[in-house]
Amino acid sequence: MDKLDYQILEALQNEFPLSEEPYETLSQKLQIPRQELWNRVVSLLDEGIIRRIGVSLDSRKFGSCSTLAAVNVGTGFVERATEIINKFPEVTHSYLRSDDFNIWFTIIASNSKRIDNILEQIRCALSLEKSQILNLPMKRLFKLDARFRVSS
Repeated sequence: MDKLDYQILEALQNEFPLSEEPYETLSQKLQIPRQELWNRVVSLLDEGIIRRIGVSLDSRKFGSCSTLAAVNVGTGFVERATEIINKFPEVTHSYLRSDDFNIWFTIIASNSKRIDNILEQIRCALSLEKSQILNLPMKRLFKLDARFRVSS
């Protein structure tokens, strides 16, 4: 990574424009051609330096409910479990962890009853005991502004 890559990361993280052509706006701000900006962003994504570019919405302000959930499945069932979990459009993302509860995921749904229904469908589809699935709804919000300072 060079100095410009660090500047791009800083701009993407802190100054992403809300416009019809955000990369055009950023390229003008950074004083580089739009295509060069785009090529560098794609390269940073390919290298895993950038994992995700997207908006983070507060689902509660839209009247939705969310939860953090986890399942305990045998290593031979991880792929099947992931397919089942990720088929629900309410599942926003999932992570594989090396622990007893080895697949963690978040659900944003219209209400808590829908979340319970999704978790029950997952439990039944995977033939899990109730003790093998966790539903961990937020009790209190601790919002951290997790911006990473980039320096060359």
